[in-house]
Amino acid sequence: MASVLFVVSAARSWTLRDGTAHPTGFWAEELLVPYRLLTEAGHSVSFATPGGAAPVADAASLGDGDAEALAALPELAAPLVLADVDPAAFDAVYYPGGHGPMQDLAGDDDSAALIAATVAAGRPLAAVCHGLAALLPARSASGDPIVSGRRLTGFTDEEERQGGLADRAPFLLESSLRELGADVEAAAPWSDHAVVDGALITGQNPQSSASAARALLDALR
Repeated sequence: MASVLFVVSAARSWTLRDGTAHPTGFWAEELLVPYRLLTEAGHSVSFATPGGAAPVADAASLGDGDAEALAALPELAAPLVLADVDPAAFDAVYYPGGHGPMQDLAGDDDSAALIAATVAAGRPLAAVCHGLAALLPARSASGDPIVSGRRLTGFTDEEERQGGLADRAPFLLESSLRELGADVEAAAPWSDHAVVDGALITGQNPQSSASAARALLDALR
């Protein structure tokens, strides 16, 4: 069975353009659904965050039973320090979303190095929703953006607008990915949409968590 590293945002707020600290964290569904599917298939899951800080779920993402399910994951409360992670120690890497990654992982050098090493080795790399913000700083050995020329999806500008934060966001994920040369496949807002481009697996939004996780399971077979 495979070992999968979940890289989770440690941010508790997202600083908007007007300086407002918008409370956030990781999106519970985007962590719990893939975790359940992977572990039920017999794979092991570890967690890492910037600085090894305990992550928090965005309160808006907590459905019935989610808080209890998260509390039942003691390793999530004591994650690995991202800077200390050996990329070769894991068979795949997964990034859940929530607005948290827009605050910390979008500019995290340790995360970017992990992504670059994972892609270079041909190991599966999966990300859902705002988790794709972690791909923005990642570069190949030649210095090109990791996302350049890659088919992928992620939280769209239209979804950000419908969510009410686009006008105050310091940057928009879809637009930023396109600016780096990504071929972004945007489906209808809030629809289940996952894209597989080789070993790169991406999901558009929370509704796509299970589809992206099943694609990751296929890649691990």
